[in-house]
Amino acid sequence: MNFKSVDEILEFAIDRENAAVSLYTSCAQEATSKELKQTFLDFAKEEEKHAAMLSDISGNKEKIDNYEFKKIPDLKISDYMVESVYEKGMPMPEVLKLAMKNEEKAVKLYTLLADQTDNADAKKLFLLLAQEESKHKLGLETMYDDYLADMDG
Repeated sequence: MNFKSVDEILEFAIDRENAAVSLYTSCAQEATSKELKQTFLDFAKEEEKHAAMLSDISGNKEKIDNYEFKKIPDLKISDYMVESVYEKGMPMPEVLKLAMKNEEKAVKLYTLLADQTDNADAKKLFLLLAQEESKHKLGLETMYDDYLADMDG
């Protein structure tokens, strides 16, 4: 990825966030439980917030500056999964795998983008988004693990 400006980086990241909104909205429609449906809808809202932050870094400067970074555990479940494409009617374990992989890629993307910019505000925003996507990944990996445990019983 070669970007010629911070604006190009931001535009690329906004497109990725909007794609995630679409994915999670579709996943919510396929969800097999009310809880799962709400989780996907919540993720879609989070991704919308990320796109808004990327669209207006200066307008969100206070929020970005006051963000508290924490270590997010990584279960690494998605690390061992192959990438797939969303298809209507996918079985729920496959939907969860797809979503996990999507978040894994988002974490890597924002970490890479943070490394590629000299703009301090953009760098902090990318690191913030990497952490937020790490939280989503952890949530999805936990759901997947719980889903498999429920199938066992």
